[in-house]
Amino acid sequence: MALHHHSDRPWRVRVDDEHGSPCGAGVLLDDRHVLTCAHVVRFAGAAPGGTTSQVRITSVACRPEWTRTAHVAMSTWVHDHSTQRGDVALLELDEPTDCGTRTRLWKAPISGGTVQVYGFPHDEPFGMGADARLAGSGHRRGEWGLLKRLREGDPWIEPGYSGAGAMAVGGEFDGHVIGIVVADYVNGDAKAAWMLPTETILTYLPGIEEFTGGSRNNELGPLHGELPGNVLGDPLRLALTQELTRLLDSDWSGTVVVGTGGTTAVGDSWLVRLVRTADPAARAGVSDAELTGAPGDTVLGLGTFDAAYDAHGKSVADVSGYLTDRFGLSGGDPQDVRRQLLRREPAACLVVGGVDRAQDPEALLRELLGQLAARARSRGVRLVLGFEGVPPAGLAYDVSLDPEPLRGDAVRVVTAAEVDTVVGRLAAQEDTSSALQQEWGVRFFAAPRLPPRAAPRLRVRLAVARATEPGHELTAIHDRADEARAALVLFDHDLRRMITAHEDLTAALELHRVRAARHFGAEDRQLAERYGPAVRALRTEPIDLHIARTRVKRYIDEVNRRFEER
Repeated sequence: MALHHHSDRPWRVRVDDEHGSPCGAGVLLDDRHVLTCAHVVRFAGAAPGGTTSQVRITSVACRPEWTRTAHVAMSTWVHDHSTQRGDVALLELDEPTDCGTRTRLWKAPISGGTVQVYGFPHDEPFGMGADARLAGSGHRRGEWGLLKRLREGDPWIEPGYSGAGAMAVGGEFDGHVIGIVVADYVNGDAKAAWMLPTETILTYLPGIEEFTGGSRNNELGPLHGELPGNVLGDPLRLALTQELTRLLDSDWSGTVVVGTGGTTAVGDSWLVRLVRTADPAARAGVSDAELTGAPGDTVLGLGTFDAAYDAHGKSVADVSGYLTDRFGLSGGDPQDVRRQLLRREPAACLVVGGVDRAQDPEALLRELLGQLAARARSRGVRLVLGFEGVPPAGLAYDVSLDPEPLRGDAVRVVTAAEVDTVVGRLAAQEDTSSALQQEWGVRFFAAPRLPPRAAPRLRVRLAVARATEPGHELTAIHDRADEARAALVLFDHDLRRMITAHEDLTAALELHRVRAARHFGAEDRQLAERYGPAVRALRTEPIDLHIARTRVKRYIDEVNRRFEER
């Protein structure tokens, strides 16, 4: 009897029709089951009601190579051809392979990273690998994640790759299958493809749960059912939804503090609904009509957030454990979790609800979430923290979506149009200051802190004020916008002063370097010993201007002393 040998990735198999013609790819889950696309089975003629009941499964990773016939397992062929929903099938081999393979499909974030797929194009029946970049929402159908080409000229996904396992390359899920290819797109140099994430597949085929690993994308609300649409009928909930959508659909990063309770009795249903619009599992139960028919800016792209968790009654260990499992981190200690999330590439997007209803809210903020919140913006992390009450005063944040009405002295009357104008100017000013901070603020030691964005909350209150016409709040919104703009002017002034000082020091150092080189030679050792520390102080981030100023002065003084000696 020949010795059975596995090459790399023994789960790779080819799906052929009954005559042996390649139709697509599949993932060997164990000795009896193969996961593939429903349209691959249809192409082979073995879909329910087709011309045959069998397909052939051929290994490309085992030696000796084996071939088995297979049929669709009962009630596992799922495909709505008109909407492209589903498109999964579980094949059962008529005889076991006896190779002992057992594959886990991992529930993993699809917002970024690299995957490798192995398919069977027409001219390569033995298969060919292709690399792709995960690009989050495919903006096509409700369930598909987008795959983009990494490099021009490399092999790319084409017919014959459908059903192929998408294996993560690098990162925490390296070597794990996180979904399957469902479609390709080639139009000249424009090339893309789409995949179904594990969680979507599992929703259609719950029987494969035993072959999956990792934590769900969304632990914030119910898994199944239609989107709760009634929450958007309320002006406040609608405005909160639209503002958070605007932030998460942009390249913004930082911490959003969301008030979900308080005297307004907003509740968290609007946040739960918004999170579900991006959840790969929930999307399988939401029709395209529900997504496209929703009000503008109330639907997130598939995979926009990487993890959502309800902290109600949960301990610090519970939250850390979920994040460890969800992101494939090493160790579940809060400090380790925090450190790894801040260093993760691509940067994570997290939603944690009910923070102040955790088992020990103070410990949760002190040991994990508080330090994540303080450093989120500088590390590109997007963190949404939901509170049923008032967030603690010392919590760092970049945006507050506090739903409480604004109060002030209504000593003058302003119109909604006037308020809209000043809030719009504030938003533009915040964008400018944010860009300045992103370019320069992160480079300086002790740089001024960018004030939290005020425009999102003011737009929320303006939307409510327009609906309910409380004139006194319009005045308060206008005043808050003016105050926020004044704070941005001060920030801009202080940061630009640091930028100017850095530019002046750099110019002065270069001027005297050129002057010294002309008269004393570029290799003057005594001058070089003072020039090196000065230039490093101006280039090594975070730049300490006090130290840089001292070292530049020492160099310039030495140059001037040498000229005086001459």
